[in-house]
Amino acid sequence: MSKITAVIDIGSNSARMAIFEKTSRYGFHLIYEVKSKVRISEGCYENGGYLQEIPMRRAIMALRDFRLIAKKYAARKLLCVATSAIRDAPNKMEFLRMARKQSGIDIKVIDGAKEAWYGGIACANLSHNKNGITIDIGGGSTECAIIKDGRVYDLISLKLGTIRLKELFFDHHKGLEAAKEFIKNELKKLPKHFVHDNVFGIGGTIRAIAKINSKQTKYPIKTIHGYEILVKECKNFIQMIYKTKEERLEEIGVPVDRRDNIRSGALIFWLLLEHFGAKKITASGVGVREGVFLADMLRGQNFRFPNGIYPSLIALKDRCKAHQKYLKNISKQSLLLFDVLKPAHNLDYTCRFYLNIVSQLCDIGVFLNFYGKNDHGAYFLLHGLDYGFSHTDRAIVCLLVEYINKRIPKDETIVSISDIMPPIQTLQWLSYVISLAYALAVTNESKIRYVYFDKTLQIHTDTPLYLSKELTQNLTSPTKINLEFVN
Repeated sequence: MSKITAVIDIGSNSARMAIFEKTSRYGFHLIYEVKSKVRISEGCYENGGYLQEIPMRRAIMALRDFRLIAKKYAARKLLCVATSAIRDAPNKMEFLRMARKQSGIDIKVIDGAKEAWYGGIACANLSHNKNGITIDIGGGSTECAIIKDGRVYDLISLKLGTIRLKELFFDHHKGLEAAKEFIKNELKKLPKHFVHDNVFGIGGTIRAIAKINSKQTKYPIKTIHGYEILVKECKNFIQMIYKTKEERLEEIGVPVDRRDNIRSGALIFWLLLEHFGAKKITASGVGVREGVFLADMLRGQNFRFPNGIYPSLIALKDRCKAHQKYLKNISKQSLLLFDVLKPAHNLDYTCRFYLNIVSQLCDIGVFLNFYGKNDHGAYFLLHGLDYGFSHTDRAIVCLLVEYINKRIPKDETIVSISDIMPPIQTLQWLSYVISLAYALAVTNESKIRYVYFDKTLQIHTDTPLYLSKELTQNLTSPTKINLEFVN
């Protein structure tokens, strides 16, 4: 597979391009993204589905520039897919020929099932949740996929889209009841097994709703991917959106670029949530573009990352070259310490996951500057661990990195994120264990064995570990523990 790949998705509302860099077999990250609100479906639903001349011209001009940008980033592969508006258009072949001639891009028109599959494998591979139903609301259609244990099991595409409903109902003031009836008739196509507590929200409408909700609730993490919302807590807001007149959407926080079609999108979204019996929404920052990329990247892996593989973690390690032997030793020592100190901390063994992740990335801040490396590293990890990590995972990891060799405080420093974190003593124990491992692994040469009894941790080594002993004197355990070096 090419090291740098550009993926273009031509939707009914916007054309978007994402450029990904593959850093190793399973590591990749986004290096550029751009969108153009070409509105290629504009006017088509009122004209028998035919693409109109001006929207087609806009789309081709955007594609021409996308190709130049991809070339600037040295993309060796460019994949371009088109969805609902183009696949349903009687004159789609005319547009495809014009686009190929004027932009130099070959467009692959995908059917609804394929579109749903791309969104499905993106969520299955890149979300921390591995079960649920995807809802991808586009301008012309809505795609859904059932995900079980990180695999896509069933797919469906519905002729329900924000622009389709806007042009058929909202623009002509036909009323909510007529629009609801239209949607409910289309929902009858859904098989009975399309029911789940969790839905993955894909697409601009749902991301906009998630962003507004997070802002209104003063949620501490700004990243939308992985943001979780209880349906009962956002029900009234979603209903408020589709019941509010367009000119008053600003009053409830809807951004200007979403005001023309968010009402129809919110109505589709709410009726789907009701139909699925959903209790939780997991907002997704990934969708068709990531799915197209992953289908190419993982074609020899049954379109699935192996268990325990986190592409964001790997990409960070690939880009920020660190002393891997030293970090492996920190990981080894932290897990040994966690196990031997179990009588003292009594934490669940799932906490070992955080020690393993932190130990692999605890020095990543050096990539920017040695001085302040813990603060730099915490920022990198909060914003860099995109795929496969929940917001709680990311907050815990960045906090542990920030406070290596320091005691996590109980004050306002962390109060803003306390709602999504475990108890403070859990965090302090994890911080103490990783800081102790960090100090003991500093020379990376000694063989170490641990024995814990009567609130004393004996550290048996084959060398004096003079510097490590000095470093551990600055550490404070959550409960009294005596350190005794034996060599």
